[in-house]
Amino acid sequence: MIPDPMLEWLGLPVAGSAHAADVDRVMALVHWLMLVLFVGWSLFFAYVLVRFRRKAHPAASHHGLRGRWSSWIEGGVLAAEVVLLAFFSIPVWSSRVDAFPSERASTVVRVVAEQFAWNVHYPGPDGRFGRTDITLIGPANPLGLDRSDPAARDDITTINQLNVPVNRPVIVHLSSKDMVHSFTLPQMRVKQDAIPGVPQPVWFTPTETGEWEIACSQLCGLGHYRMRGFYAVQRQADFDAWLVSEAALLAEP
Repeated sequence: MIPDPMLEWLGLPVAGSAHAADVDRVMALVHWLMLVLFVGWSLFFAYVLVRFRRKAHPAASHHGLRGRWSSWIEGGVLAAEVVLLAFFSIPVWSSRVDAFPSERASTVVRVVAEQFAWNVHYPGPDGRFGRTDITLIGPANPLGLDRSDPAARDDITTINQLNVPVNRPVIVHLSSKDMVHSFTLPQMRVKQDAIPGVPQPVWFTPTETGEWEIACSQLCGLGHYRMRGFYAVQRQADFDAWLVSEAALLAEP
């Protein structure tokens, strides 16, 4: 694919997911439209400064523009925005909603936000998330995971560290313990608010391996600046080895 010069000018981070190109294309089109409007309005402003200067028009006129060309330009801008919304933005959004992958064919993980950390919960080899209980929440158990539940015994939890395999859909069940946060993976072109009491699934398919930061894009308190996590997109073999190493830590006394 030939790179869009606007994308290069924007300096976007690496496009690391299958849907990143579609998001970037819409972003580039929006910026092209904004650039055209900026240049157009700047030229118009310079024109009226000269055309209606005081020396040429000592008596002020309050009629405004009388030509029809301004209406045609406004109509053209409206048409461009409708085309951008109807034929680019909405299709990209609907494809993400309608094509939600099956959990059986995906890596499924829970991410629970709190001031000021990202709690990550994997279901373990049995594929089932264990029971959680609010009364069990504490510094050593921020998710309140009930290890007496058979489904929870093999569950893996981490803080501020998310690992996922490349070229496989990832479904993140996102939620928050206290207030609104915003789960942001810039390289994956993922940005979703985490709202208390409203579990929200979000998905993406990584296509590039690497290690990057998880950002919170919603001001969430005095410690917002330090709510940084990390995520790694790994080869399947490396991801499986990481799961094994994390499971071995559970077996330690």
